[in-house]
Amino acid sequence: MTLFTDFGLAQPILKALTAEGYEKPTPIQAQTIPYAMEGRDVCGIAQTGTGKTAAFALPILHRLSESPKPRRAKSPRVLVLSPTRELASQIADSFKAYGRNLRLSTEVVFGGVTISRQEKALMNGVDVLVATPGRLIDLIDRRALSLREIEILVLDEADQMLDLGFIHALKRIVTLLPNERQSLFFSATMPKTISTLAESFLRNPAHVAVTPVATTAERVEQSVIFVQTGRKQVLLETLLRDPTIDRVLVFTRTKHGADKVVRGLDKAGIAGAAIHGNKSQPQRERALAGFRDGSCRVLVATDIAARGIDVEGVSHVINYDLPNVPESYVHRIGRTARAGATGSAISFCNDEEKAYLKDIEKLTRLKVPVMPLPEGLPAGSAPSESSEPRREQRNGQPQRGRPAPHARGHQGHGQPRSADPNADRGPKRRRGRGGKPAGNGQPQGGQPGGNQQRPAQGQRPAQGQRPAQGQRPAQAKPAAARQDGRRGDGAQVAWLEKSPRRR
Repeated sequence: MTLFTDFGLAQPILKALTAEGYEKPTPIQAQTIPYAMEGRDVCGIAQTGTGKTAAFALPILHRLSESPKPRRAKSPRVLVLSPTRELASQIADSFKAYGRNLRLSTEVVFGGVTISRQEKALMNGVDVLVATPGRLIDLIDRRALSLREIEILVLDEADQMLDLGFIHALKRIVTLLPNERQSLFFSATMPKTISTLAESFLRNPAHVAVTPVATTAERVEQSVIFVQTGRKQVLLETLLRDPTIDRVLVFTRTKHGADKVVRGLDKAGIAGAAIHGNKSQPQRERALAGFRDGSCRVLVATDIAARGIDVEGVSHVINYDLPNVPESYVHRIGRTARAGATGSAISFCNDEEKAYLKDIEKLTRLKVPVMPLPEGLPAGSAPSESSEPRREQRNGQPQRGRPAPHARGHQGHGQPRSADPNADRGPKRRRGRGGKPAGNGQPQGGQPGGNQQRPAQGQRPAQGQRPAQGQRPAQAKPAAARQDGRRGDGAQVAWLEKSPRRR
C-alpha cells in the first residue's frame, strides 16, 4: 500500500489527512494500520519521529466512527497512556486534527494542573482519553474515572514508562481494564523488561518493526567531542554562534544543570529556555511554544523532553551530558532528522563519560566519529564553577563536600571537585551543633586523615589528645576545620579555607 486511500479509512478521516497534507503513509503506519483495523493487538517497535501516533490514531478513529455509541459518565472508550505531559498533549492534538470531521470528543489529563477541571471534563464521558499514568491513577482514586468501558488501549513509549518508574502504576491499570479489548503497544526499544510488560498487555499480537532494535536514525549525522567538564559551557557557546545551527535541543543530565546552562547562555548573549520536571506546566508550555515558533532558538532539556517534544525543523541535538542509560541517547537524537529531514547530533564527552559512550556504541552498533575541539576555544571555568557537577554515584564514589584529589578529570591539587550549591546530588547529611553528624554519628570520611577512628562511646581519648581541664589549646585552629566532627591539623585548615563549601 502506498496511499492512505488504500486502507479503507472513513471519508471524514481521509478528508482531514488531505487537509494536513498527508498522502503516503510512513513504514510504521503502512504496517500497523491494516492489523489495527482488523481488531488485532499490535506490538510495534519504531523510533520517535516515524509517525507512530497516526499509526494508532487513524484506525482507532475509523473504528469509533463505524460503531458510534452514546457516552457513559466518567467512562472513555479509548485510553492512550503517555509517559510525559508534552507527548500526551501532542497525541491529543493529533486525534483532534485527524478526527476534526467526526463527532468525537478527546480529552487529555496530566499532572501539574488543577484536577477539578479534568474531573468536570470527564463527568459526561469521553470517546478518547489521553493520560499520563500518575494523573490517571489520581482520577480513579477520586472516583472521577472508570476504565470498565475501555474498548482500545494504547501504550505509547513503553520503554520510557519503565524508565520513569511507572511500572507499578501500569500493573494496577491493567487490572482495571476489561479483558475483552484491543491493545496497541509501542516502544522505541525492546529489552527483556519491555517484552515481559508487553506479554501482560497483549494477546496474540502482530509484531511490526521498521528499524532494528535500538538503532539510531540513519539520517542523523553523529559526532562526539572530547572535552573537559569545565570547558563544556564555552564549547556550547562557541558552537551556537555558528549560523548553520538553526534550532537546537541541548540535553543535560540534571534539572539544575539545565538551568545553569541557560544562565550561562544568557550571560553570553544567547537566548535560551529550559524545560524539565521542576518547571511548572505553564512554564514548560511557554518554553515549548517559543521553541516551536522560533522566538527561542535554544531549548535546554532533561530526558523528560527526549520523547515529549515533536518540533519540526530541529537542526541539531547537542548532548551536553551523555546519558548514563544508552537507550536515552537513541531517543534524544531522534528529536532531529524527523519526517525525512536530515539533522546532526553532537555529544560532549569528558573522561568520566567515556564509559557511557562505549555503552552507547555497543547498543547502537555504531562507532561515533570524533570531532576535534574548535580552534581558539577559550579556556573554561574552574571545576568548582562547571555547569554540570560530577554525577553522584555509589560504591565508594565521592559525595557531597568531600575532596577527591585522585578522581579522574580532577584539576588542581587538593581542590574539591564541585562547589555548585545547586548540583543534583545525593541526600544531604544533616549536621547538628558543632559540625558533628546529627544522624548515626558515623564519620564523613574522604578528607585528609579521615581514616582516624573516633573514641568508642563513653571512652575518654588517650592522654595528650586534649588539653587539661581549664587549659587552652597550644594552637587555636579555626572552628571550621573539622575532621569527623573534630578540629583537624594545619593541612585540613588550608584545604577547608580554600573550599567554597559553606561552613
